[in-house]
Amino acid sequence: PFRELNYAPEIMLVFPMKLKMLGFDLRLLGGGLNHQSNGRDNYHSRSWNRITFRAAFEREYWQVSFRPWIRIADSDDDNPQIANYIGRAEINVAYQFKKQTIYAVITTPFNRIKRGSLQLNYVFPVRANLRFHLQVFTGYGETLIDYNHNQTTVGLGISFFDW
Repeated sequence: PFRELNYAPEIMLVFPMKLKMLGFDLRLLGGGLNHQSNGRDNYHSRSWNRITFRAAFEREYWQVSFRPWIRIADSDDDNPQIANYIGRAEINVAYQFKKQTIYAVITTPFNRIKRGSLQLNYVFPVRANLRFHLQVFTGYGETLIDYNHNQTTVGLGISFFDW
């Protein structure tokens, strides 16, 4: 059984771009509204709402996206300090070679408190559209129920790619 399932419905407005910046090609700018929740009630309930912004860049085999957000205040707050743990922005950096991808997802609270997280991923082909996925996570917020607990996990899974 799963200990925790998190949901993150989002509505976005994205604008395709073609602009050179700092040696990279700016590919998109956008923003949206995001709700993240674990769908549980009472003591185990965790949720928050955010206004998100996004910029994505490419250069040869590299892809970089930056997604800062502003938390929307909630009068019935399940997790008042979540932004100090999970952060106020996410940076994704990916390198693709042949049919393999290595990427990192970094979250940061942008303050003096050293929290946030680092997730490293390696995705490689097995056969046709089937990929193995190795993931190492360290930091805060892997799941909403543990948003304020520092942890390190390792996972191995499969992905169905380009279906």
